[in-house]
Amino acid sequence: MSEKLYIQKYCSIKNKEVYVGGKLMFSSETSIAKDFFKSVYQFLDIKYSKFFKMDNLSKLAFLSAEFLLDKNVSEEKNTAIILSNNASSLDTDRKYQDSINDSENYYPSPAVFVYTLPNIGIGEISIRHQLKSENGFFVFENYNANFHYNYENSLLQNNKCDSVLAGWVNIDKDSYEAFLYLVSERGEIEHTEENLKQLYNL
Repeated sequence: MSEKLYIQKYCSIKNKEVYVGGKLMFSSETSIAKDFFKSVYQFLDIKYSKFFKMDNLSKLAFLSAEFLLDKNVSEEKNTAIILSNNASSLDTDRKYQDSINDSENYYPSPAVFVYTLPNIGIGEISIRHQLKSENGFFVFENYNANFHYNYENSLLQNNKCDSVLAGWVNIDKDSYEAFLYLVSERGEIEHTEENLKQLYNL
């Protein structure tokens, strides 16, 4: 593995907009998260019916990955996934609690319960792109560039994978933010803690 690693691609989704490589790719007028995610899904022209069963955190992670994982990456089958946010699956946990409290519903919703772990979003990406390498989901108060930089470098320099899909995927009701990027030996932006911070803050 090369000593220098690069940010091959990066994607940001927030405030009703999708940016890839710093360029606006899609925007919408809707302020409702699930409607915005549906419009991005339609824009990507994906045929993946399971998308509509996902919780919003998984949808956000899934859509961000779609802008970064092309056929060449998927064919390698050795892309690790390292994601983080500040509330785990709290947004879905609330919905699950509501299903328990619903006096007309004698049983809590198993369809919601499935998504009461944040790493389920990683599973959805892995199924979609047939990835079987290392993965992890971590919780920090804010996007932790230092942690991500060191973890991603360690995976790649120790030959645990060929590339890493990493970043921040956070949602609270209709407030959402994703910053995902692909790290490998290819690219023009060097993979450094400072560059991660700058790209996150764009």
